Amino acid sequence: MLKVGLTGGIGSGKSEVSRRLAAHGAVVIDADMIAREVVEPGTPGLAEVVEAFGEGVLRPDGTLDREKLGSIVFADPARLKILNGIVHPKVGARVEELQRAAPEDAVVVYDVPLLAENGLAPLYDVVIVVDAPDDVRIERLRTFRGMAEADARARIAAQATREDRLAVADIVIDNGGTLESLDAQADKVWLDLTTRR
Repeated sequence: MLKVGLTGGIGSGKSEVSRRLAAHGAVVIDADMIAREVVEPGTPGLAEVVEAFGEGVLRPDGTLDREKLGSIVFADPARLKILNGIVHPKVGARVEELQRAAPEDAVVVYDVPLLAENGLAPLYDVVIVVDAPDDVRIERLRTFRGMAEADARARIAAQATREDRLAVADIVIDNGGTLESLDAQADKVWLDLTTRR
């Protein structure tokens, strides 16, 4: 089994790379998706988030209002630490469960947004960083997620710097350009990964 850490700042296009590697046959374990699962209605995770941040972070249907919670925690590092203390252990347990279920010869890609921030690079055989300039990332967040520029900048500021992220990379995918360029890079990376198994 080859364990690959895939990371990139918000708006870098990491999810696009993840989808392309999955199409090639990688087993993708998406930390963001798991982070959503562990705070779904009825979970202990959601109950802990509400206890820490109040009923105001819930939508009328009882689901977590991620945007509202995000606006609270990304403006306050202490509150972000509280949220991470609730969510990260639950995500870690689920990731271990999914890893045990993967075939022994799989290329397992762990889609981990905060890999650099949390010092997780040593856990992987290979670390791939999807990189794009901040202005490109901000524009993507405004266009595709409807995020206000100030919110986009706050999210970027709350994450590792590009330099810190690139420092842990074994492979860098430059996603400042076209989807065709991204396709070609993903194909090349997949060939590289399959020779490392």
